[in-house]
Amino acid sequence: MSHDHDDGHLDPKSGDRRVAIAIWANGLLTVAQIIGGILSGSIALIADAIHNFSDMASLVIAFGARKISRRPADARMTFGYGRVEIVAALINYTSLILIGFYLIYEGVMRMVDPPEVAGWTVVILGTVALAVDTLTALLTYSMQKGSVNIRALFLHNLSDALASVAVILGGTLILLFDMRWVDPAITIGIALYILYLALTEIGGPIRTLMLGSPPDLDNDAVISAVRGIDGVVDVHHVHLWQMEEHAVALDTHVVIEQSKWEELEAVKRSIKQTIEKRFGITHSTLEFEGEANAHENAQIYEHGTDRGDGDHGQ
Repeated sequence: MSHDHDDGHLDPKSGDRRVAIAIWANGLLTVAQIIGGILSGSIALIADAIHNFSDMASLVIAFGARKISRRPADARMTFGYGRVEIVAALINYTSLILIGFYLIYEGVMRMVDPPEVAGWTVVILGTVALAVDTLTALLTYSMQKGSVNIRALFLHNLSDALASVAVILGGTLILLFDMRWVDPAITIGIALYILYLALTEIGGPIRTLMLGSPPDLDNDAVISAVRGIDGVVDVHHVHLWQMEEHAVALDTHVVIEQSKWEELEAVKRSIKQTIEKRFGITHSTLEFEGEANAHENAQIYEHGTDRGDGDHGQ
């Protein structure tokens, strides 16, 4: 049930190697920026360091999630471990939101009484940070197209690169014009951008973990396709959800014409072939009911109470 969704030309080991390189690069950068921020008095540099540290933590979580997601299904996890990458993405986005609010608080406090800032230290370390952020973004760019877990990392790194540009600009203004208020102002700007990215992206992992229907899937089209199959009278108790990021599942009750009951296996096969070919749904659990014994007043999406007299196909 678990799959690796890296770019088609990138094998899992190469992808893991890229993530490992990014972890070490961001770890070393974080240490350098924190030391430089303390010595220079720059809260913006420390803010960027904290953001880079969150990236490193995110990379570690993502690295572990990638490894775990490849485990085969077992008695404890009968659907496999693919969803761990969704959990990792949720953790990463949540950490970004918390960091964003903390940086806003620190920035506002510094705006009240801007401290002395060593501009050259800020500019030099900001430039180093920009180089590392750009490297990490390049390492994860091709991988993020097929994984919400890696996409969270890529957005972290992209926001880091932009934040580093802002830090460099702030250090330059401090050097040229002694504009100390620029440092906390840039910190607040970085924090707002972090919050924007996290809040706009966190909905996807939450929707998946809440068993929401895939956002790019037309539920009505799926239902209509099943209803249009020869021998099918109606469907109800429909559940469309994502077992993991790239695996959509359908669980539904199907009412069959009484005259077609003897052809149940053929109808089942037709349903499964149709939803796989048209909608990419490769996992389905179907409960069949004869027209004479169908649930009365059943709703399309409600849970309902199963009678247990249907035929289940998978």
